[in-house]
Amino acid sequence: MDSETLDDVDRGILFALQRDARNTTIAEIAAEVEVSSSTVRNRLDALEDTGVIESYYPKVDYERAAFPLHVLFICTAPADRRERLAREALSTRGVVDVREMLTSAQNLYVEAVAVDTHDLTTITNDLATTGIELVTSEIIANHYTRPWSHFEYDDETDAEPSGSSGSF
Repeated sequence: MDSETLDDVDRGILFALQRDARNTTIAEIAAEVEVSSSTVRNRLDALEDTGVIESYYPKVDYERAAFPLHVLFICTAPADRRERLAREALSTRGVVDVREMLTSAQNLYVEAVAVDTHDLTTITNDLATTGIELVTSEIIANHYTRPWSHFEYDDETDAEPSGSSGSF
């Protein structure tokens, strides 16, 4: 399954899940995309089986969970070792997310949480020993997300997906 095989129902399901997967029932999604609950369940199974939906996970407020330091490290890794170093960074205690960038010298974004500055120093030192160059670090105050509008349900079968210009 790829973006060309996703129809309006699949996109509507993805939009609803991105908006609030935890508090949205299959029946609510079915009503929103105008199909039966069993159709939504079957579509979810197919989206999961083909890897379109990779996982479900909670959004954690680290400060409320007693981890007041939420930090984004902007790093550089040699292109030929970037993927290996990203995976290694992810195994560092305190690291919760690593993003590989395809372009620019600053090609790894490492997100970590810490209890205090001592904990943060340990994370920083552990990352540095992997061979990643730490360019800068920023404390994250807030993180906002929204569903991608391309997935918003459109019940007009002849219409282009919402937000689409028809070509890429």
